[in-house]
Amino acid sequence: MRTFVAIEISNNDVKNAIKNFQNNLKIDANPIDVNQLHFTLQFLGEISEDLLEKISESLQTIKFSEFSINLKGIGVFPKPKFPRIIWIGTDEKGGENLIELAKKVENVLKPLGLVPDKPFKPHITIFRIKKKIGDITKELNEQKLVDFGIQKIFSVKLKKSELTSSGPIYSDLEEVIAVK
Repeated sequence: MRTFVAIEISNNDVKNAIKNFQNNLKIDANPIDVNQLHFTLQFLGEISEDLLEKISESLQTIKFSEFSINLKGIGVFPKPKFPRIIWIGTDEKGGENLIELAKKVENVLKPLGLVPDKPFKPHITIFRIKKKIGDITKELNEQKLVDFGIQKIFSVKLKKSELTSSGPIYSDLEEVIAVK
């Protein structure tokens, strides 16, 4: 099964702000369903049932305290002249906390042979762009200071991703709750 470790966006005010942004940005791209918005701390790829159990046990050893992040700023991968992904970033402190949490995930999964293919960059994908749409620098510059609100980070989830013709379907496999 195809899996990843993530933090979900659960604040409805934040989801509504993102939905409004998606509706108002006039570009030819596929918006991500706001109920699927998340930070991918580590993509694990295809794993076996045996490995799933070991991953779940390892993730449960992670200890972290609840914290908040401010979702703000818009970015693009790889670049505005040739966009494939449009994303939302975080405030500096929130981003640092997410990077620290991603590092904890990486450290407990490394002994199982699961190593990230690239360094974690705190972002939430809000659009996927399948075809060439040209330079969107102007559209992004008009929106780059948008503030989407505050999200509390209180759990990390191991998620399963089933790819379908109408997009991925995510389901929860394991949850690690922040310590109080």
